[in-house]
Amino acid sequence: MATIAKSGIWVLVVVVGLMVSPSESQTCSQNFTNKVFSNCNALTYLSAYLHWTYTASNSTLSMAFSAKPTQADGWVAWAINPSSPKMLGSQTLLAYKSNGATTVKTYNITSYDVPSSGTKLLYEVSDLTSEEVGGTITIFAKWKLPDKTEKINQVWQVGPITQGVPGVHPKTGDNLKSVGVLHLGSGGSTSPTASPAPGPGSSSPPGSPAPSNGSTPSSTSRITVGFNMGLLFSFVSVASLMCL
Repeated sequence: MATIAKSGIWVLVVVVGLMVSPSESQTCSQNFTNKVFSNCNALTYLSAYLHWTYTASNSTLSMAFSAKPTQADGWVAWAINPSSPKMLGSQTLLAYKSNGATTVKTYNITSYDVPSSGTKLLYEVSDLTSEEVGGTITIFAKWKLPDKTEKINQVWQVGPITQGVPGVHPKTGDNLKSVGVLHLGSGGSTSPTASPAPGPGSSSPPGSPAPSNGSTPSSTSRITVGFNMGLLFSFVSVASLMCL
């Protein structure tokens, strides 16, 4: 009976280990110095993650956006578009590593030529910083949103630095799909209905993907956790009986 009990315990250990997916355990662990967020969303594309807290009483959004650039000296960007889920009109935070340190800049994307876009955002942004750890760049910021904001259009991207300025991101695959709607009250994000990608003649700077259908990461996580918890209780019961 002792041998059977030990086998049951090892099975339980393996099941518990499988319950936490690698993406959730590695990216939503919130290893930030003196920063804790209420929510974490694995964004649908580009292996990017958004940690965030929304305070409805003063309409502030505190966030940390993490992604890995396509190259060592590349950039990552996260933006809010007040009108629609697209690049033009995006109020963008863009960060990259330069001379061993990360730099974060703001862009009001009014054209496909990012360097010529204005740097003054439509929103008040404070506590703007960035860091790079293990090739992943994280942008921290606090946004002051209009009163009673319930959802926002979010856009995110990664791309290269060309001659010291943000270059055009790839115009294929996931780079054309990295856009969604963040529901501030529910702690989840969804992707809007698909729309046509930019035409052959258009160049797409940071934050210029075409929307696409997608699942809600937070909802998927809740379903997975519920199922796994059921498995956990089942194996705990079995292990307990084996030990009798």
